[in-house]
This record gives sequence, C-alpha cells and structure tokens, in this order.
Amino acid sequence: MKLILTEEEQFLKDTAKSFAEERSPITHFRSLRDMSDPMLWDKNIWNEMSKLGWPGIMIPEEFGGSNFGLSGICVVLQECAKTLTPSPLFASGVLGAYAINNYGTKEQKEKYLPLIANGELTTSVAVDESSHHNPYNTVLIAKKSSDEYILSGKKNFVIDGTSSDLLIVLARTSGEKGDSTGLTLFLVDPTNEGIDRIKLEMADSRNYANIIFDNVKISSKNILGDIEAGGEAIDDVLDIGRIAMSAEMLGNSEAAFETTLDYLKQRKQFGVLIGSFQALQHRAAEMFCEIELTKSSVIAAMRAADERSNDVQRLSSLAKTVAGETLHLVSNEAIQMHGGIGVTDEYDIGFFLKRARVAEQIFGSAKFHTERYANLSGF
Repeated sequence: MKLILTEEEQFLKDTAKSFAEERSPITHFRSLRDMSDPMLWDKNIWNEMSKLGWPGIMIPEEFGGSNFGLSGICVVLQECAKTLTPSPLFASGVLGAYAINNYGTKEQKEKYLPLIANGELTTSVAVDESSHHNPYNTVLIAKKSSDEYILSGKKNFVIDGTSSDLLIVLARTSGEKGDSTGLTLFLVDPTNEGIDRIKLEMADSRNYANIIFDNVKISSKNILGDIEAGGEAIDDVLDIGRIAMSAEMLGNSEAAFETTLDYLKQRKQFGVLIGSFQALQHRAAEMFCEIELTKSSVIAAMRAADERSNDVQRLSSLAKTVAGETLHLVSNEAIQMHGGIGVTDEYDIGFFLKRARVAEQIFGSAKFHTERYANLSGF
C-alpha cells in the first residue's frame, strides 16, 4: 500500500486548493455565519462544485459520476477544510452517494444517483439519537402496516439535516436498544407529513438538525438495502464517512498549523520574533510530526476502502482517532501561540478550534474509536 497520492489525485487536490482559496476563502464562511444563513452554505458555490464533478466522484459513470473512489473525494475535502468551505459535499457526495450506490435497488440508483452527481439532490444520514454516538442504540421505531412502515421517534445531530432533500434514516424494525440486529435503513422525503426539522446552533456554524418523526408513513419500496440488515449497512456507510471526515479534519489541522507558523514568524515580543523561542519551536515540531502521522493514517484508510480491504473497519477507527487527537492538539496550540487575540472573533484561528470540538464527536470520538479499534484487533 503506497502512502502517497497518485498523479491524478494530486491534480484533483491542486484543483480543489485553487477553488477553495479563490472561490470560498474563510471570509466566505464568515459572511454566511454573520448573515445567519439558514442553510449555512451557498447554492452558487455548490453549483460551481457540482460543475467540477465533485458530488459524483464516488458515483459510477453509468449514473453520471466519475467513479474516482473515496481517495478522490478525500483530497477534495482536505483542501476545502483548509478554508472551512461550507457545502453539502460530505453528507451528499460521500454518505448519500455511497449508501445508495452500495445498498440501493436498481430503481433507487437510477432515481437518485444522477441527481446527486449533478448537485440537484442533497442528502443527509440520520443515525444518532443522543449526544453519544452509537448506531445500535437506535429506538426510533418503524412499525409495519400493510405495505407501509410508520416511523416514530427522533434523530439528533444530523449533518446537513436542515437543508437536505432526502433523508437516509436508521430505524428499528425489531429487537431492543443496543442490538446490532433488527435495524433497517429507509429513504425518507423530509417534506412528508409528521417530520419536524429543528435547526441546531452549533459552535462551528455548520448545518446540523434534530429531526422528529411523528407517525411518518413510508412505503416499503423506500427500504434501503435488505430489511433488518441495516446494522451492517450503516456500519459500512459510517466507516466511509469516518475516513472522509478524518481527511477533512486533517485539512483543518494543516490550515491551523500553517496559520500559526505564519504568526510565529511575524509576532515580536521583547523585540524579537516569538518564532525564535526554542520552547515554541519544540511545540511546533510536535504538531508537524503529528500531522504527518495523520496523513499516513488517512491515506492508509482511504486506500483500504477503495481496495475493499478487510482492514477498513480498523483503519477507519484508527484514522478517526489519530485525526481527532491531532486536530485537538493543533487547535489548542494554535490558540495558545496566538495568545489573547486567538480567542477574538476578528482572527480566523478561533474558527478551527470551534470546528475541532464538534468534528471530534462526529460519528464517534477518539475514545469511542480507540475502544472499537482494540475490540476489532482482538484485545
């Protein structure tokens, strides 16, 4: 397994870097936040990203995508994360595209994948029901009634849940809370009667929602995958999402580190540049080393996913753990080295600390994945 990018991946990465810097710098993110934009992403920017083919990177060519794989979209997310580019690319181009392409029927693929690929349809995956990530703790009930299912319950912390055009909902069709069996995935139109989407105001100013389902009727044709096989399916989808989120967190870490290095080279104290202080040099060196380790972890995980390796679960948890710990370290150190101005709103560095604290919890914290990695490794 080569832990370096291919020529094609590097080209895609460079393209994403240019786009992010020119079309969606941090000032763009700041403006959406300040305007209290309800979607917290710009449709015009999303249309430009769609014309570049990014939502279809993981979608087969027969459905309008490029079939570039997880590696392709990871390098895009990594570069976009450096400017905190707001978009539904993660929830739609990764989670939605992968789930429907791998578990959808022929009709579902033909209906939804072309729309995702051209940016016309955005998706979100509704999994967790509390502040702690655990898909098996699902209690949202899907009760069978004739050829329909009636969904009742709630989902918390749904990424892009406020604006998505299609929900992929994990529900319990049998069993008890905590069981890995008895779970089923459903494709749900969020405009259906009985659905209430409540926008969350999170520290990182990203699009999240809590969603309430009150006797929502869903046709059995909208089951994604096999009935009561949703546990295995959601584990697979989440592992892909964790790897992609790790790539995004890597980009956050890189940007925060680079911004801090620039500050160390400019800020003077006692008449000298603070970057000349040996203690700060040692701390910067530690950050650099951790970021390099994170790069290797993320590349190994995305390669395993594209190669359909048996190690995807372990490497997914490893990447999420390492990326989370690195971003936590780098965001903390960035604020410390900037001093008091680091926590003022006029400086961008504080955005990365806020993004870090939320991203660390998405689809499982470092503690969750350390335990998962140990269990998968037989410890």
